[in-house]
Amino acid sequence: MDASKLRELSDNDLQQELDDASRQLFELRVQSQAERLDSPSQIKAKRRLIARIKTIRHERAQEQPEEAVSE
Repeated sequence: MDASKLRELSDNDLQQELDDASRQLFELRVQSQAERLDSPSQIKAKRRLIARIKTIRHERAQEQPEEAVSE
């Protein structure tokens, strides 16, 4: 999922995506230690997805105080 689609999601949906991606990353790491992965690049992709989600959540948190001050 790219950043533009993530930005369209609500805060609750973003949290759900973050939880899902974190769980999938954990499963991929366990699988990589137990057996060979079909696509090792999946780990990198999940890490980047988690980083995108956290960045968007941080940007939204930064916008909230600014809007409160301007009102």
